[in-house]
Amino acid sequence: MEKWLKLLLLLSLLPLASMGQKFGYVDTEYILNKHPDYKKVQQEVEALGSEWKKEAQKLDNEIKELYNALKAEEVLLTEEMYEERIAVIREKEREAVAFKNRVFGVNGQFFQKQSELMQPLQSKIYDAIDRVSKRNALAILFDKASGPSAIIYTDPRHDYSDFVLEELGLDENN
Repeated sequence: MEKWLKLLLLLSLLPLASMGQKFGYVDTEYILNKHPDYKKVQQEVEALGSEWKKEAQKLDNEIKELYNALKAEEVLLTEEMYEERIAVIREKEREAVAFKNRVFGVNGQFFQKQSELMQPLQSKIYDAIDRVSKRNALAILFDKASGPSAIIYTDPRHDYSDFVLEELGLDENN
């Protein structure tokens, strides 16, 4: 019974604690898409990614060619020669897998480069968000782009995304 009274007291005081608090949200995806530097970063990341994808495709093609050559000459090879060629192909496959993991794997070079290129832009945006939040005396500012579970409903009058764009010196037409 005592637990229920404490819980009831806590629940009754909760609205008092949040009175006077201002809340808002921004859509960082919207802000990023409006920022001209983001387009440059995306182009650079895509160019780098396609370059690495071509390299990975080249390795895959080399492996296919080795398999095709082996298939064509299979009847002419001794068991020992066949095993040597299979060993060469398997080594090439290991190299290809290692390359893909090193470049595209978790915390791979592609991910690291993307993070490195995005860091300055993200810092600018979060600094602008900080200034907008302080200037508008916001207690909490949610990010609408962080996922569907973060915000179920949003009232457009609480969207501060345009204020952040303004703080960054960007107009709505970018």
